[in-house]
Amino acid sequence: MPKIKTNRGAAKRFKKTGAGHYKHKQSHLRHLLSSKTSKRKRQLGPHPVLKHADEKMIRELIPYK
Repeated sequence: MPKIKTNRGAAKRFKKTGAGHYKHKQSHLRHLLSSKTSKRKRQLGPHPVLKHADEKMIRELIPYK
């Protein structure tokens, strides 16, 4: 049985936590930051955990992580 290839785009965007969930970075924090409020930028900072419904899809894209 051949190995499954890891989707490299997904591997760069999602990291597995110790509990087995996946964390990801939020969008809208790259440019045009002067027009966004400090509160909005601060709340975009932490890496949220992926929703449970989306975890199955990510597990298939990153099988060995």
